[in-house]
Amino acid sequence: MIPPPHAPAFLASCGWAGAEILPLAGDASFRRYFRIVQGDRSAVLMDAPPEREDVRPFVAVAEWLAEKGLTAPEILARDIERGLLLLGDFGDWRLREYLDSEPSRERELYELATDVLIHLHRHEPMPGLPPHGLEQWLEELKLFTDWYCPAVGLSVDAGAYRDAWTKVLEPVANDGLAPVTVLRDYHAENVMLVEGREGVAHFGLLDFQDALAGHPAYDLASVLEDARRDVPQEIERAMLDRYIEATGNGQDFERAYWTLAAQRNTRILGVFTRLWKRDNKPHYTHFQPRMWGLLERDLSQPGLEPVREWFDANVGADYRVAPWKEAA
Repeated sequence: MIPPPHAPAFLASCGWAGAEILPLAGDASFRRYFRIVQGDRSAVLMDAPPEREDVRPFVAVAEWLAEKGLTAPEILARDIERGLLLLGDFGDWRLREYLDSEPSRERELYELATDVLIHLHRHEPMPGLPPHGLEQWLEELKLFTDWYCPAVGLSVDAGAYRDAWTKVLEPVANDGLAPVTVLRDYHAENVMLVEGREGVAHFGLLDFQDALAGHPAYDLASVLEDARRDVPQEIERAMLDRYIEATGNGQDFERAYWTLAAQRNTRILGVFTRLWKRDNKPHYTHFQPRMWGLLERDLSQPGLEPVREWFDANVGADYRVAPWKEAA
């Protein structure tokens, strides 16, 4: 991965002339990341092509999260017009890889992941965030019928699909729970363990530029029903109980949790198919069997019957895990 040609001049302008530029793992977007090393100091360069990405939401959310006592990358320098940000370096320990090496700490660290959300949700949503409610949930769900179904050769009843989802999502949209800042992609590959910080600040947050004002159950479902690693069901149950006990939210929250988990996992089945078909990123198909396992468990919960019945009528077993077994 080659850095953009204007990167050295940008780095020189902010005191990093001659620094080494090393590639870092990217994500599902068009953004690219590089570690900048000079002597005993390091930083991270985000390259977000302006024609594809806008770095301003990332900057705004990062600064707001820091104000609320959470850990987001410090913005060391910026060139908004060219889509370059120089960020503080959280190090190398993502929660995903750390848990692979230290599985005995899994429950402890998922407690902390839950506590981050409890802390975040004690604050009013960040001003100016777009809404994430019924209209947006239904629009996101079209990714499944627009991308997944054609990819596996399915013709489905899209009208009945929307009707079924509307029936299960409307009660969630109207349950009266106050909106919060929804990070939208909160999971073990977007959390870093930051040395020298304790409590909720120990987790360095990433990939939050698409934050919205939405339901408090959404991010909890995101981290506990992780597309990229298996979270034991007993930990999921314990963290759901932990959140409910800390916030006082009860039956309505639990219904919302399972419903929004189902919505999110259905959307992701479509997103990963689009990443494969449109963006030439076939490795995302490896996650589809896990997504189906999560979705089918969600759909078994009370209140999801209309959607479960639609899937049973329109997406047979041969069109679920089977098409992805070879990729997995």
